[in-house]
Amino acid sequence: MNILVIGGGGREHAVVKALKKSKRCGKIWCLPGNGGIARDAECFPVKATDLEGILGFAKTHPVDFAVVTPDDPLVLGLVDELEKLGIPCFGPEKRAAILEGSKVFSKNLMQKYGIPTAESRIFSDPKEALSYLETCEYPTVVKADGLALGKGAVIVNNFREAEEAVRGLMIDKIFGESGSRVLVEEFLTGPEVSVLSFTDGKTVVPMVSSMDHKRARDGDTGLNTGGMGTIAPNPYYTPEIAERCMREIFLPTIRAMNTEGRTFRGCLYFGLMLTPKGPKVIEYNCRFGDPETQVVLPLLKSDLLEVMLAVREGRLKEEEVRFLEGAACCVVLASAGYPEKYKTGYEISLPIPQKDEEIYLAGVRAEGEKLLTSGGRVLGAVGWAETLRGAVDKAYALANKIKFENAYMRSDIGARALAALKEE
Repeated sequence: MNILVIGGGGREHAVVKALKKSKRCGKIWCLPGNGGIARDAECFPVKATDLEGILGFAKTHPVDFAVVTPDDPLVLGLVDELEKLGIPCFGPEKRAAILEGSKVFSKNLMQKYGIPTAESRIFSDPKEALSYLETCEYPTVVKADGLALGKGAVIVNNFREAEEAVRGLMIDKIFGESGSRVLVEEFLTGPEVSVLSFTDGKTVVPMVSSMDHKRARDGDTGLNTGGMGTIAPNPYYTPEIAERCMREIFLPTIRAMNTEGRTFRGCLYFGLMLTPKGPKVIEYNCRFGDPETQVVLPLLKSDLLEVMLAVREGRLKEEEVRFLEGAACCVVLASAGYPEKYKTGYEISLPIPQKDEEIYLAGVRAEGEKLLTSGGRVLGAVGWAETLRGAVDKAYALANKIKFENAYMRSDIGARALAALKEE
């Protein structure tokens, strides 16, 4: 089968590498891809949000199956348009992708169907939002309704910070119309867990749980980023909690979407907080997470293409989805200064990954045979092993062999999880 993958980051590189292992995989095209993905797939410079350009490509190439991974094209309805061309897709239709596209929609859905989540209020007038925030207990959370590059949720510790957040989102429109409405949400406490899941709208198959490290600096300090590293599985996500989440959150969400006429098929990401009162939903994503995908897919024993086809064809219940028993760690190498100002254009020296290691390339471009940095998050060094300690050691050993000027990485990815496991 000839496969079209939409997107151009480390997540897409992980998806492409996993798809390549399938016996049924033929040619892979990636739009736009990047200089690193180009070593594993044929890339074309068509932006993931250029629906017209993507459809034009699909009409002139023998595409048998498409995998749409980023949030923007899903929310814009790319799956719907590709399906109209007769190209089956992995990814939710537009009416289902609203689960991530609008936090107001998802919050209303959870409240309507009794799915555990934080208490919140919705505002479309900044003055009303600020009046309410004057009466709030702090810390609290201010969230943009729409997509905001993973940076639309702001934890505020006092009214001054709340005022800045509302001004930025609703008045200055730093994320455009995504901030036209905001949610002011109860601040939850407890360990955070990311659970990606395959679903065909009937069956839910959770993947290995993971723990993201969002802050730029060691000790979970500094600015929020797209993610500086991940580990899997998350030690706080016990079998008992997993069973409770399936019963109280995962299946109720799928049933609620079906009832609303918005059947979800694809990868549904549950961002959870394990509070003292039980697991609650922080957010839904309508696609694979980044960099969670980079630690989950190396642990997948099953054929990813076969699983995706089962999701598309509504027969996930019949497909055996298996994962390795061990653990994985991804250490992100970024350009120093990320997520603010940083310089790019530096040549990257890459080692050859050994057994149970992989390098997923993100912010890179090709110049002849050379790879140069071209973004904030440049790549992810991934290792997997029987234990989390072994996986962390492998990931860092690999990361330390990668060289480029201006490189920066956190030194404590996995430290919290190891402490929870009481591993030295």
